Amino acid sequence: MKFTKSPEDQTDFEWSFWMEWGKQRLVWLLLGHLAVSQVANQLARKHRPQILTAYGVWACWCVLGVPGTATIFFHTIISFCVAQFRSMYLSWLCTLLLLFTLRLQDVEEIKRGWYKTENEYYLLQFTLTVRCLYYTSFCLEFCWQQLPSRRTVYSLPWMMAYVFYYPVFHNGPILSFPEFVAQMQQQEHCSMKISLGVLAQGLARLLGCWCLAELMVHLMYMHAIYSSAPLLGAVSCWALGGLALAQVLFFYVKYLVLFGIPALLMRLDGLTPPPLPRCVSTMFSFTGMWRYFDVGLHDFLIRYVYIPVGGSQNGLLGTLFSTAMTFTFVSYWHGGHDYLWCWAALNWLGVTVENGVRRLVETPCIQDSLVQFLSPRARRRFHAALASCSTSMLILSNLVFLGGNQVGKIYWNRIFVQGWPWVTLSVLGFLYCYSHVGIAWAQTYSVN
Repeated sequence: MKFTKSPEDQTDFEWSFWMEWGKQRLVWLLLGHLAVSQVANQLARKHRPQILTAYGVWACWCVLGVPGTATIFFHTIISFCVAQFRSMYLSWLCTLLLLFTLRLQDVEEIKRGWYKTENEYYLLQFTLTVRCLYYTSFCLEFCWQQLPSRRTVYSLPWMMAYVFYYPVFHNGPILSFPEFVAQMQQQEHCSMKISLGVLAQGLARLLGCWCLAELMVHLMYMHAIYSSAPLLGAVSCWALGGLALAQVLFFYVKYLVLFGIPALLMRLDGLTPPPLPRCVSTMFSFTGMWRYFDVGLHDFLIRYVYIPVGGSQNGLLGTLFSTAMTFTFVSYWHGGHDYLWCWAALNWLGVTVENGVRRLVETPCIQDSLVQFLSPRARRRFHAALASCSTSMLILSNLVFLGGNQVGKIYWNRIFVQGWPWVTLSVLGFLYCYSHVGIAWAQTYSVN
């Protein structure tokens, strides 16, 4: 569907890819899941997990064919078998090896041979990447169960129900296995009237976000501009800043749609999905970006990577190591390309510096001095000044993630090297005001 006569900017691969698949099959398969789930809820509530598992397998077969479905089955069975040793290290080794096979060129060529188009191959790759987090969650939870365990949920049928739950099958969001099982076993369900209200409200919000995203790709062309390094080097600094803002805002709106659709279906199934991404215009720190944008991925990383490695219980060096391992995994999981390692390193450095400054400011000596010499308004301005520096690096890291190392270098050179001092100080001044809005929003958000 087109809103204007302007041609669509198709250089954002992710949006074009999912919109194309949505028009072809996925929207109908998701509607089928909704119908099957509601019928099963009314007629066979006790057997709903098994019914939804069967539907998920069938839907997987419809879009990925026999070879793709068999590959997901193979990964799931291998992970389940390794988990029987009840070793967290073996389960993680299995996960990393299965992820490694997704990047092997010979294996990629074999999988490409299964399909007629590149889009079908990429759908399998994306699905396997997301499913990796799901079977990893099950396996680690299984390893942590104390023997003898009487909980029958840690079984292959429940693992299949978890892995093949279709609303989150291809692109997430991430829901841990204990949360999935606890909510799926609940016998309390909303009435049809309440469900229809949730559906109408969710569809209205999704339609608004989708229309906004489509208008952006038909009218703004920021992705096409980002693909031209000479053009980025030629535009004014004001235009460069506007392009950065448009890029990150489109990323936010895009994921309101991509995560909003499965979240709506989960709510209609009686499950509580992870919160949708918080607007990037209210983000003023690396920590906040990770905590509130993709909440499901953040919870996975904390529960299954950061804490098992040691977390903050082993002193400063242990915290630095645990954080580094977390960002190493998330970079490798996203694909392990050069620009992703740079993005992960910037985020690790940003989170580390923020935590270091926070610990320093929270020491009794510094805290007492700030209270003694600065009023509450002055302390807030001091917070916003520090946050403006953090926000500038956060935006830079996001631009590296969205546009690659070359885009990041262009922004660094034009804003912080060639633009010093006036362009740099202007950007920091703008972000200072921007941070005030984010801090006020965070205080309201925490209270509510």
